[in-house]
Amino acid sequence: MQEWLLTGPRQLALVEYEDPPLADNEIRVRTLVTGVKRGTELTLYRGSGPMHRKTFDLTYRAMVEAGGPTYPRGLGSWGVGEVIAVGRAVSRYRAGDRVHGNFRHRPTLTFPLDAAGERIGHAGGASLRPLPPDLDPTAALFCDPAMFALAAVHDAQIKVGDAVAVFGMGAIGLLAVQCARLQGADPLIAVDPIAERLALARVYGATHALGASVGDPGLAIKELTPRRGVDAALEISGSYAALQQAIRSVQAGGTVVTLGYYPGTGGEALRLGEEWHHNRVQLLSSMIVWGNAHRSAPLWDEQRVVATVEDLLRRGRLRWAEMVTHRLPYARAPEAYALYDQHPEQAIKIVLEYA
Repeated sequence: MQEWLLTGPRQLALVEYEDPPLADNEIRVRTLVTGVKRGTELTLYRGSGPMHRKTFDLTYRAMVEAGGPTYPRGLGSWGVGEVIAVGRAVSRYRAGDRVHGNFRHRPTLTFPLDAAGERIGHAGGASLRPLPPDLDPTAALFCDPAMFALAAVHDAQIKVGDAVAVFGMGAIGLLAVQCARLQGADPLIAVDPIAERLALARVYGATHALGASVGDPGLAIKELTPRRGVDAALEISGSYAALQQAIRSVQAGGTVVTLGYYPGTGGEALRLGEEWHHNRVQLLSSMIVWGNAHRSAPLWDEQRVVATVEDLLRRGRLRWAEMVTHRLPYARAPEAYALYDQHPEQAIKIVLEYA
């Protein structure tokens, strides 16, 4: 077997591996499809994110130095696979079952399970789940962006009639537009520099679209509302300049929810002495994984969020097919990262397919 490993910034090498003997509480999965994640994965690929030299210590809940770049390393996001072997203590799964959840981009994977059949040892994302028979495997890949989109809409407490702006029309942003629409947001304003993505946001329910020609989208949003500002803004692009505009776009006492993965530089665009200070804007970080409780816990938790988006995708209430811009065989995985890195305007969701 061979897998692509990141050996340095923008460097992928094909490395041979062997699956270890299967323990009693483990299952082995043959990967069918995985989705490349533009946010977190791209910062790892570039070597620009905090995970490049640091690790998140769950005891202190703080980023700590990792002692240098952590290479070589695997990359991954959401995937779908077929169980090919089970340990003697596993009762929930059997060979031939299809599962989905957090996968490395790799032809085969081994998952340890607890007594309830849940995946263990992964603090950064949802557990392994059986794939519903009526859920398309590619649709299942959108559980990852959709769970973050839905959690952000929950954090913003969007209600029928709320004015909402969404900054960043990648996969998460386009799903957030759909979730906000389901919550009854009106007007619902999409902001992005790429015209094709704004057109797709309109298809998905945005009532207004603001593009690159608008030099001051925060003020333009206030003129649309009119002059009041939106009740909530979701900032998903990971751009500090967009975060400043999101803060500028909300009314006094409004809420800005962030779920973009912000790089280490660019913070000079953020001016907290202006609208954030004068309008008493509430700024919330939305992060449903890494052991964080849902803000409506115990009624909601990560598993309920994932089950909800799984159901919305299964029933067609969240659309996804238009966001799949590229399908590549796993052997061409380096092309996926190079495309996101060099021509981000050309790709929304890239799917890797395994023989």
